[in-house]
Amino acid sequence: MKKIKISAVSYTNTKPFVFGFDHYTGFLDSVDLTYDVPSVCAQKLIDNEVDIGLVPVAALLDIPNYQIISDYCLGANGKVNSVYIFSNTKPIEEIKSLKLDWHSRSSNNLAKVLLKYHWKIELDYQEDGPADAFVEIGDKTFGKAKSYKYVYDLSEEWMKFTGLPFVFAVWAANKLISEPDIAYFNAVLKYGLDNRETLLREMPLSSDIDLREYLMNNIDYYLDEAKLKALNLFHQYMRSL
Repeated sequence: MKKIKISAVSYTNTKPFVFGFDHYTGFLDSVDLTYDVPSVCAQKLIDNEVDIGLVPVAALLDIPNYQIISDYCLGANGKVNSVYIFSNTKPIEEIKSLKLDWHSRSSNNLAKVLLKYHWKIELDYQEDGPADAFVEIGDKTFGKAKSYKYVYDLSEEWMKFTGLPFVFAVWAANKLISEPDIAYFNAVLKYGLDNRETLLREMPLSSDIDLREYLMNNIDYYLDEAKLKALNLFHQYMRSL
């Protein structure tokens, strides 16, 4: 049988999923698994290089007939503690330029939506060079919230704006995946999430972030109705940018 090709992400927030991949008996022998940054993961699914990917939700709009295949995601109810706008020079209301983070289209677009509709600011966006503020995501943000004068957690700001949680990435397919394969994949993900205590005991301690708080509370892995509602609303705002 042809192996299903999967592109995943290897940030700290995905470690429970990775634990499931590594420890669920037989899983790694049954799939072709690669790890990528979120933007590359999305592009591989768009280019049909993989069958399933952990896709930044902004990229779903570029995948024809995509199918969300999992009950699990990368989401947050309020603070996520790893998706920020930082600035040392100006508060958000005064910035004129923002540097984007090429690692994630969802976070960049979330910043754009919030700036336009929540903070009601029009400004210049750039991918390199100096700027008044910048978007940064993932592990490289750990410990930085104390280092900048102006710090904005984008998931927290989305909650203030909409009253909804946010979903950053979902497990999506670009083709029909059989129901047994979907059920098997979800069982692997659930195994990883159910064993977060074991994972935490195995992870090295970090002085930059409380890993237990981050993996047990900051990241919400369950794709519930509120997150699906937030996803649809986010797509509506994206289309209007």
